[in-house]
Amino acid sequence: MPALIFDCDGVLADTERDGHLVAFNQMFDEFGLPVHWTVADYAEKVLIGGGKERLASLLTPEFVARAGLPADPDAQAAEVARWHKRKTELYTALIASGALPARQGVERIAVEAAAHGYTLAVASTSAEPSVRAVLEHAVGAERASTFHVFAGDIVAAKKPAPDIYLAALEALDLRPDEAVVIEDSNNGLRAALAAGLNTIVTVSSLTVDEDFTGAALVVSSLGDPGADGFAVLADPDNIRPQGFVTIDAIDAVLAQTAPAAPTAPAAPAAPAAPAAPSTGGSDDR
Repeated sequence: MPALIFDCDGVLADTERDGHLVAFNQMFDEFGLPVHWTVADYAEKVLIGGGKERLASLLTPEFVARAGLPADPDAQAAEVARWHKRKTELYTALIASGALPARQGVERIAVEAAAHGYTLAVASTSAEPSVRAVLEHAVGAERASTFHVFAGDIVAAKKPAPDIYLAALEALDLRPDEAVVIEDSNNGLRAALAAGLNTIVTVSSLTVDEDFTGAALVVSSLGDPGADGFAVLADPDNIRPQGFVTIDAIDAVLAQTAPAAPTAPAAPAAPAAPAAPSTGGSDDR
C-alpha cells in the first residue's frame, strides 16, 4: 500500500507568518524578552529547522546579557524549553480558534488518496501537539485519527536532514518508491529528496521564491474544483494537472523514478503513535 506523506506547516495550513510568528512574538512579550521578530526576520528564522533551535539562535552573549539569562548552557537550554512550551500552547490555541484556514485541496486530496488505497501520514519536525492541532483543523478529527503522525523530537536532526522521512518509511515498512511527499519549503524538499522520495511542492507565503529543483511538481496550492488561483509553477516530469491536483497526479508522481536515497541513512528513530487508536499508524516549530 503506497503512502501520501504531508509536511505540516505551510502544507496543511499556511501557518508560518500568521501562526508561528504570532505565537513566538506573544511568547516573547509574556516573558519580557527583548526581541520581536518581523516577517522579514522570521523568513530567515524558518531556514533553521526546529522551534527550539530557532529560539536558541537568539542566545548571543549580547542577548543573554540584555535578557538577564544565566550563563550556564544547561540553564539556558531549560529556559529555551520553557519558552517553546509556552509558544506551543499559544500556537495551539490560535489554531483551535479557527484563525488559520486549511490550505486549498488538503482535505479533498486526503479523502481521494485514502479511497485509492494510500496510507496517510504527516512527517514534520514541528512539536507534536502543534502538528495534531493543525491536522485536525485541516481534515477534521475523524480523518485525522487515520493518519500516522511523525513529529517533534523523535529524530535528533531536523530538516533538511532526511531523518524524519527515514523514520516514517521505516515505521510504515515502505521503500522510498512507495511514497509521495507534499512539501512547501526548500528545507523540506531537500529532506524528502535525501530520503529518496518523490515530492510535490505547494509553495507557501514565506517560501514562494525558494529553489525547488528536484521536485516532481511545483504548484501554488493543491487547488479545488471551481476555486481560483491554482497555478503550475514547475512541471519537469510532465504531470500536467488541470485546474487542481488530483489523485491521478499523485499516482503519476509515484510512478516517477525516485531520487537516489542516501548511502548512509541516519539511525532510525522510534516511530510516533497514530493520532488516535486506529488501524493506521510541525518542523518542532
